[in-house]
Amino acid sequence: MDTWTAACSSSGVATVLIPKGTYLTGPVKFHGPCTNVRSITVQMQGYVKASTDLNRYVLGDDWFEFAWVDRLTLTGGGTFDGQGAASWPFNKCPQNKNCKVLPTSVKFVTTTNTVVKGITSVNSKFFHIALVGCENFWGGNIRISAPFDSPNTDGIHIDRCTGVTLYSSVIGTGDDCISVGHGNSQLLISGITCGPGHGISVGSLGRYIDERDVRGLIIRDCTLEGTMFGVRIKTWQNSPGITSASNLTFQNIVMKNVGNPIYIDQMYCPYSSCSNKSPSKVKISDIFFKNIRGTSTTPTAVTLKCSTGIPCQNVNLQDVHLRYVGREPSSSTCLNVRASYTGMQIPPPCQ
Repeated sequence: MDTWTAACSSSGVATVLIPKGTYLTGPVKFHGPCTNVRSITVQMQGYVKASTDLNRYVLGDDWFEFAWVDRLTLTGGGTFDGQGAASWPFNKCPQNKNCKVLPTSVKFVTTTNTVVKGITSVNSKFFHIALVGCENFWGGNIRISAPFDSPNTDGIHIDRCTGVTLYSSVIGTGDDCISVGHGNSQLLISGITCGPGHGISVGSLGRYIDERDVRGLIIRDCTLEGTMFGVRIKTWQNSPGITSASNLTFQNIVMKNVGNPIYIDQMYCPYSSCSNKSPSKVKISDIFFKNIRGTSTTPTAVTLKCSTGIPCQNVNLQDVHLRYVGREPSSSTCLNVRASYTGMQIPPPCQ
């Protein structure tokens, strides 16, 4: 952190080197603004392990946090090892929505013009990588790995960002490979290999007060294998406010033995029971599924389960070919939506 402070306080082009070797550290904060620095690069060449002592992470602490920095590049081929296995038993979030959240491994807060390439994250305590309030972020050639049963180990979570591009990365976790939270716009996700995990998700949305809309998302040229879900939009019932998710395109996606390959779920509930006094108030519209093909491990390959309060609008399926791995043909389920269909449709459209 002293090295970062020196680099951030310098001028021109600055570089911070984490050399090859194995290191152990608690929370690390790389904060700006770096007023006189034109750009700053963190050459992460080492293998860095996170402390497993949760007492070292005060409430709200994550592990590596980059914040309020412009023109940051994180690269170098190194590895962030969250050593999450020691902490996963303390994660009560799958059972309790008021749980204490464990530290995210690498977090970017209000950064601009950020590049992350050629790094690895393994066994995070919670999320592997999180982007919060970032603008113009490019992430590629990233490798993320955690066991299929590790709780809440989302690969990359995006929240309140604009202009994010993620490409050519391999992600296998115990939760969503990529999760798109509220308040995001202008996102491009391409060339992602996902599995194991819960697939690539928009949401969950509609849970908290003052959430913002999601708009302008393209997910294309991805392969999902052995995941619990494929491409999914999930929103809560009993939403405290009205928001929207619109102009979302899922294109050229290959599903290999994937459960629920296409899934809109506006009755999302990860617990044994959830409040359902009122329907979801997230308006879903202008959704495009194009050239989605492969195999489903569930008989229902396409589920469009929309809100009774605000039915989905302009949902389009074009050239869908999803066969069930069992003996029976695959099927579709629809609720509160009239979808439009063009080209090949396996399973057959909802009647």
